[in-house]
Amino acid sequence: MARLTTLKPRLNALAPRLGAAPAASRQEAEAVRLRERDKAQPWRKWYYTRRWKNLRKAVWLRDAYICRKTGTVCIGAYPAGNSPVADHIEQHHGDPALFWDIDNIQTVSKEYHDSEKQRGERAGW
Repeated sequence: MARLTTLKPRLNALAPRLGAAPAASRQEAEAVRLRERDKAQPWRKWYYTRRWKNLRKAVWLRDAYICRKTGTVCIGAYPAGNSPVADHIEQHHGDPALFWDIDNIQTVSKEYHDSEKQRGERAGW
């Protein structure tokens, strides 16, 4: 008599239809959003230049690493809330004169920048 064999399961060969886990998909979605924003706004590449990095360090030294809005001493390392951020006082929207103007840049804490400042910009303040 012939021996019966079972078929191998085929479920693992199917592609997932639900997508990635929520946490991973949020991170991926954010990465895609940032890439698209950088493509749509070519001036964003200025933030990756040595000139910008030197300018922001000069601003931090000028302001003695103290947040101009909250008075917090910005001594933390990124991504800590008390890490320094070089923030444009007036939005530049790609205007090189405003972007590179040291008098248009201030030191703020990352915590302030990522909450109050961003909320105000979205609201049109």
